[in-house]
Amino acid sequence: MSLLADYNMPFAAALVLMVLLALLQLVGLGHALGDHDFHADHIGGHDGHDGHDGPASGLLGLIGIGRVPFMIWLASFLFVFAAVGAGGQALADSLLGAPLDRWVAAAIAAVAGLPVTGMLVRPLAAILPGDESSAVGLDSLVGRRAKIVTGRAAAGYPARAQVHDQFGQAHYVMVEPHEAGSEMLEGDELLLVRRENETFYGTPLQERRLAPM
Repeated sequence: MSLLADYNMPFAAALVLMVLLALLQLVGLGHALGDHDFHADHIGGHDGHDGHDGPASGLLGLIGIGRVPFMIWLASFLFVFAAVGAGGQALADSLLGAPLDRWVAAAIAAVAGLPVTGMLVRPLAAILPGDESSAVGLDSLVGRRAKIVTGRAAAGYPARAQVHDQFGQAHYVMVEPHEAGSEMLEGDELLLVRRENETFYGTPLQERRLAPM
């Protein structure tokens, strides 16, 4: 059986994508993509202080998400998906006399590949740094410096700001001024002084006369 055969097309494509991810890592783009996609956009769903731990969190742990950097997890999943899928097609051809439909085989390989990926990344987690944002609570960002990256922050009108946690990972949060009559513009640096639910409140550094970042 050939990996390039039509019935193995999803698995060949997965291997090609895995190689592309490896190349992105080599040129330094993969880490940035992983930070943006996983760290930035999912911080609200991983705040243990707000009681979001539950079945979904347990499922993510079972399949290995959060144990290692996301790009490493994705590359591992693509490899497992391709190996399970191509192996399954060879087994089906041996037992049934013909391989399965490629999309049926792909669905089976994806479902079977998730827990296998979880087992594969467990030993990697011991030697690789994990996605620290999965263990960082939103409250830990209070007291840290941030910078408005999109929009204008005013009372009742939050803007998007970037803040780094104690691990150096970038997070993106919505911020309003702490003082009702204040406003913060794109590029302004601020100190996060409190939060209410998903909204942070900050004071511009120049008003606090703090040293620049």
